[in-house]
Amino acid sequence: MRRREFIKLLGGATAAWPLAARAQQTVRRVAIINVRLETDPQGQSQLKAFRQGFEKLGWDDGRNVKIDVRWAGGNAERMREFVTEVVALKPDVIVASGSPAVAALKRATSTIPVVFVGIAEPVAQGFITNMARPGGNITGFSLVDFSIVGKSVDMLKVAAPTLAHVGLMYNPETYGFYDVTWKDFSARRVGPWS
Repeated sequence: MRRREFIKLLGGATAAWPLAARAQQTVRRVAIINVRLETDPQGQSQLKAFRQGFEKLGWDDGRNVKIDVRWAGGNAERMREFVTEVVALKPDVIVASGSPAVAALKRATSTIPVVFVGIAEPVAQGFITNMARPGGNITGFSLVDFSIVGKSVDMLKVAAPTLAHVGLMYNPETYGFYDVTWKDFSARRVGPWS
């Protein structure tokens, strides 16, 4: 074989390696259970940012990752159904928003990694052991520390000193940690506050 033919052959084989490697690449699966409605602009914005972040890291939906999204629309029963459905898909990771989804995932799987977003006080809800070392297969990002609830009441007292009553409204289906919030909220009552 002549030198030019050899270099040409080697060059062609080398150029084909990335294509062969891509053809054999494993497609990862990410499942997302979102507490919002599919039509919610903030939910769509968050999903768009999630996809863009993945793309920046080299993960393109349809090429090397499959992203399955479920929108529960605040319906706790639908969320539990989606948990069963998503766990059966055996994704590489599940991203969950909403306490009912995380609670159902905790019961449904101890092997699939679960990343929660926007969960208030995940330790108090029993999802993780602590924020530094969550333990198990669940970890994530917390938005609210319950001590802030009481401090919010304090700020409200300063902003509106003549205010006589304050109330909390919640849906027990989607706000399963009300008792922890109420404890800090009610500890801040002064005088006629309720």
